[in-house]
Amino acid sequence: MMPTRAAPALRRLLPLALLALLLAGCGGSHGDSDDEDDGAPAARGVVTVSTALPRQQSFHDTVTAWGSAVSDPQRARVISLGHGGQLQALKVSAGQRVRRGEPLLVIAPDPAARSAYQQAQSAAQLARSELARASQMAAQRLATQSQLAAARKAAADAEAALAAQRALGGGSAEETIVAPADGVVTALSVGQGERFAANAPLLTFAPDQALVAELGVQPSDGSKLRAGMAVRLHGVYGNAPALDGTLAMIGAAVDPQSHLLPARVSLPAQAGATLVAGAPLRATIETSDVTAWAVPRDAVLHDAHGDYLFQLDHGKARRVDVTLRSPDGDPVGVLGPLDAKAPVIVQGVYELHDGDAVQEPAR
Repeated sequence: MMPTRAAPALRRLLPLALLALLLAGCGGSHGDSDDEDDGAPAARGVVTVSTALPRQQSFHDTVTAWGSAVSDPQRARVISLGHGGQLQALKVSAGQRVRRGEPLLVIAPDPAARSAYQQAQSAAQLARSELARASQMAAQRLATQSQLAAARKAAADAEAALAAQRALGGGSAEETIVAPADGVVTALSVGQGERFAANAPLLTFAPDQALVAELGVQPSDGSKLRAGMAVRLHGVYGNAPALDGTLAMIGAAVDPQSHLLPARVSLPAQAGATLVAGAPLRATIETSDVTAWAVPRDAVLHDAHGDYLFQLDHGKARRVDVTLRSPDGDPVGVLGPLDAKAPVIVQGVYELHDGDAVQEPAR
């Protein structure tokens, strides 16, 4: 009796099993089709580009350097005094422009300098009295000529010592230091009320027309440079006109802090009208002429492998690695294995890969 009751149930399950098998077969077929589509390479279209023929041209090879305008160390002045003292009044600030004869500092001389002056003054007065007495005695034949000569020498020495103390500032209770020329106070080394020793630096003064450019150059470019080369300098900030200078010195040792070769550029006399000490500068140093391929600036690209461009080769874009030698202006100069008869791709170049099909628009 059990098989008789199970037969209707089996007949009901059989259609469901057949339907499941059909669905599984359809699903597997669809998955295989997707795999084939994913594995097929996507077809790239033809890129429309514009081109220009490369040509050989002479370029000015340049070296770029960075730095700042500083006071010429050969013309800057450190103002100091031969005696100690105390700063009574500070008339200027660091960075201030001053005129010749304008007060900078008011100094009260050191008491020791004042005492030395007074002693020299007393000694000179005594020497003058002794000379007068020796002259009178010599006239009365009571002193010899050698005694008179000795008195004259003592008086002259005393006058010289007094003049020296007066020059050292001991002759006045207050001394005013003035600007020796038109220029800029670049640094102050003393503060209000501060005492200082003899010969201590009080301030640093840079006369007008005493600026130079201190630059840093990549060590690999040092062999290209020599004194006397023309330099074009641009301020990093603002729209001041460029200045033309001359390379005065190129260092032979790398600076341990910047890891660059130091270079100094002499600036024209009018540089002080547009530059201040400390102003950052970008410099382009003209080294020598170089013959390179002249191509439009927009044709040159850059990636992790360096500079490159594309040339049109039988309807396809062919990558050519190049070295950019003259990056300023348009066209730019590049070095590389370019075909002089193959046009360089300019517009549309950002969409290209090596080997892409390209075409020029119909004319």
